[in-house]
Amino acid sequence: MKHANVSIFIPDAGCPHRCSFCNQKTISGAMHMPTLREIDEALQTAIQSGADPKTTEIAFFGGSFTCIDRTQMKTLLQHAMAYVKTGHFSGIRISTRPDGIDEEVLSCLQSYGVTAIELGCQSMDDRVLRLNERGHTAADTVRACRLIHDFGFSLGVQMMTGLPGDLDETAMETTRRLLALRPDTARIYPTVVLKGTRLADWYRAGLYRAQTVEEAVALCSRLLLLFEENGVRVIRLGLHSGGNVEDGFLAGPYHPAFRELCDNRIYLERSKELLRSLPVGDYTLCVGTAFLSQAVGQQKRNLLQLENAGYRVRFCTVDTLKRYELTLI
Repeated sequence: MKHANVSIFIPDAGCPHRCSFCNQKTISGAMHMPTLREIDEALQTAIQSGADPKTTEIAFFGGSFTCIDRTQMKTLLQHAMAYVKTGHFSGIRISTRPDGIDEEVLSCLQSYGVTAIELGCQSMDDRVLRLNERGHTAADTVRACRLIHDFGFSLGVQMMTGLPGDLDETAMETTRRLLALRPDTARIYPTVVLKGTRLADWYRAGLYRAQTVEEAVALCSRLLLLFEENGVRVIRLGLHSGGNVEDGFLAGPYHPAFRELCDNRIYLERSKELLRSLPVGDYTLCVGTAFLSQAVGQQKRNLLQLENAGYRVRFCTVDTLKRYELTLI
């Protein structure tokens, strides 16, 4: 069953300061705290559109939810909980900062039916966190994750790649350290330079070089595979194409189908591995039925790259093969 969210954005709410890369109003398109009426409209729209009550959660995203005014937080949760109690949604999901988690707030979230907590970890390298003005440490993330597990919530982690001071090696190490914290889900966001941010100032001053799409795909496809092979479902890869991202975009690896590019890259690399020791010629590779387009690549790019290397490949499908599995026949 496919999980879904009805996302309710609370841009910048509760954030103690602005991180170097962040412009939530551009990312989400939300310009103010949602009213209860606006929440009702969003939830009723989802219900009328046929949202599966067994797999759809109400999600408060965009700001540091546990850091907003406590009365306001409880009002939003109580309003959402009413829809969960009537069976229209399976639970409530929130996102927050690692330093916005303690026993008191977790007890509160638990009492209002919150089922999942996503942490904006971004990096597990303290130097990267400090350079980007995150205001928390890797140790805060470790402590928060342990508490979330102790209280029985589903844990999601969010990380970024290509931040100032970050390297591919430190991103890989961040992934390994996050895996050690046993998350259920992950989101990976390549750093995109948005107007109205400190990062935009650094970029214009020549103090920061943004990743290209190709560089980000090469790295994030490795991270994606590492998470998935360790049983952690990656539920988002790259900024979503809603909000005002296109208008606010200045530089960096933004692509509306970034996840698809990473999936394509994984299949290309695995195809090359199977064929590497074989002479050039014609071959048939089998993939799972649901993953044929990912193996072929956008505009058949994987087929064309393999052909340029001397391998004329035809893909067939087998229902029993899982995502990223390939066999040679």
